Amino acid sequence: MKNIKFDILWFLGLAFLLCSCVENKTIYFCGNEQNEVCELLINEGFKLRMFDAPDKMVKEAAVGSGAIIISDAYPVTPLEITPEVYELAKQKRIRLYLEYPDKLPGLTIQKETFHASMERGVITSTELVNMKPMDIIGINDCYTRVTEVDDPLIVLARVAGFDRAEYGINDVTTYPLLCERDHMLIAFTKLSNFRTGRYEPVTSWQSVWKYIISYVTDDPDFTFSTVWPSDVKPTYISDQPLSDDAGKKMISRGLEWFFNGRFLVDLSWNELQQERQGDGLMPVGRALPSDSKVGDGSMGILEGHASNIYYDGEQDFRYWLRADVQGEAAFALASGGMLLNNTKYEDVSKNLMEYVLKNSVFRAGKRVDPTSPVYGLIGWSDTHPYVFYADDNARLVLGLIGASAFMDYENWNKEIVENILANFRLSSVNGFFGGRLEEPQILEKGWQYYAKRPELLNPHPHFESWMWACYLWLYDKTGYEPLLEKAEKAIRLTMESYPDKWKWTNGIQQERARMILPLAWLVRVQDTPEHREWLDRIVQRLLDNQQSCGAIREELGDSSTGTFGKAKSNKEYGVTEAPLIAENGDPVADMLYTSNFAFFSLNEAARATGNLQYKQAVERLSDFLIRIQVKSKKYAHLDGAWYRAFDYDRWDYWASNADHGWGAWSTLTGWIQSWIVGTQVLIENDISFWEKTKNMDVKPYMDEAVHVMFRDK
Repeated sequence: MKNIKFDILWFLGLAFLLCSCVENKTIYFCGNEQNEVCELLINEGFKLRMFDAPDKMVKEAAVGSGAIIISDAYPVTPLEITPEVYELAKQKRIRLYLEYPDKLPGLTIQKETFHASMERGVITSTELVNMKPMDIIGINDCYTRVTEVDDPLIVLARVAGFDRAEYGINDVTTYPLLCERDHMLIAFTKLSNFRTGRYEPVTSWQSVWKYIISYVTDDPDFTFSTVWPSDVKPTYISDQPLSDDAGKKMISRGLEWFFNGRFLVDLSWNELQQERQGDGLMPVGRALPSDSKVGDGSMGILEGHASNIYYDGEQDFRYWLRADVQGEAAFALASGGMLLNNTKYEDVSKNLMEYVLKNSVFRAGKRVDPTSPVYGLIGWSDTHPYVFYADDNARLVLGLIGASAFMDYENWNKEIVENILANFRLSSVNGFFGGRLEEPQILEKGWQYYAKRPELLNPHPHFESWMWACYLWLYDKTGYEPLLEKAEKAIRLTMESYPDKWKWTNGIQQERARMILPLAWLVRVQDTPEHREWLDRIVQRLLDNQQSCGAIREELGDSSTGTFGKAKSNKEYGVTEAPLIAENGDPVADMLYTSNFAFFSLNEAARATGNLQYKQAVERLSDFLIRIQVKSKKYAHLDGAWYRAFDYDRWDYWASNADHGWGAWSTLTGWIQSWIVGTQVLIENDISFWEKTKNMDVKPYMDEAVHVMFRDK
């Protein structure tokens, strides 16, 4: 008899336990079944009881159960719940998560919703696992209800920092995003939009939702067992083996991105492009409709994406037409076209070259007048053709050189020579161009004025060094000694200034990356121990920051010599151009200013010297760039691109987004895409740019150009 009673009690206990387990795996869910949280919970093995109205759900929910109410009308209409529903949920001790409420008992919520711009989420509690107070999370294009609560778990604030609010939040306006109140977990925005809105970083949002689900299920031990859903991610995980053809696949996807992204301007939307470009100060706008025609290069190529991401996951395009981008893209398309045997790419490359040199404002007016002091120069942009940067002209002309060499195309050799000499004659006695020159001043003063400047010393590789590389390249083809003399002098003065007097723009690493190219080519034309030592000094310092995964970590220089250093206060965040990091050691690689140019330049250095260490560094960097290329089935205009920023510790696209123009999630058809793709083509061909372009026949144009452009000397 005792055994029978024991068995019955054991069975009842087991049944109660099983029922509890089943109930614990059941969540009452009010909202669209397409919501990403719904999918997430199902994948984790939860049983969802679905409802289309909060009052129905709360009425049906079991006492002590877990429930979630999602905002389906975000951001247009806040969630409406009656006081009676709140009271019933409280009486039934329902563990409730809800978001974006219109009203709440006991709280005053303002009628107007706050729409964030540069604000980010800041953790203000110790409750979230793996997160600490002042940790930063990204919540793109956030709309939040405005109220005041005690002890919020997360707030929205405009704060400086890489992944922590380094100056705190006491001096900024904060808006509560998540709080616990009256047995409810309340989000004043739509946290369930994490996938659609592309919230970053992924690991942080896993922690947020682990906390929410743990609260709802009353299970503090809950952990995710499935892969976190994401529509934009790296092509490979960090340690995934690469196939032998991974490089060619990267090139193919990188080139198709130009077309799938609809960056090539077509006549059918040229008027829209001009409208969105405006005066060039804020040339951003929504993506074109997916059925928009893709141009053939004859009307140019857009700059890329802006860094802002909308709550629906879409991203603004930069509708600006820049001269440098045209030449850089031409190089990538021509080189890739030859490798992949794709004549479409070559045709577009030729069209881009013709567009920038003949059928646009970039080289027009006085810039095609042989008697003018601005003859041969190429304007900065469609909106500012009267502005000249030696750096932009250098990347443009190197792109044209590369494209011409890969296609064995000689139509623009004359213009290549003239552009290099146009910059050369405007450089100072010491070989420095300076940051920016403008056409009206040059016309007024004459090129001789700029050539005679004895005082200009500008050890700033970002702006100067690649034009020196152009001088060395042209000297090698023509034997014109002044080119070598001025390049060597400028390089010598710059190396004598290293490191204490070097100027830097967004970081010191980018300056080292830029300096490697002229040093490598100086070894090509004057292979001396001193020149090799200069090159090795800069390469070694750059490689001090190369990680085992191949990434090159960003680094800030001395603040006294930097143009755009870290934000010195919360108020300064997002005001100017800016680095991706807050402190040296932050695990971020920059594809806009450093990794792209280092990739190209290190390959030139390795081939020029035969240095095995350099070669291995190139190989590691290539593997890294192949792995982090964007993969997206949902967004064709992102698949195959590279974002500016990558956090190699998280293996995710994350960094400080303080840069006013070209933030962490920006893409560039020129600066980023073209140099990465073009360099990978060189690697696949086991050749350097110098070797590939060695036999370009530009000498026939040299004598005439020198005669025309220096006849007044």
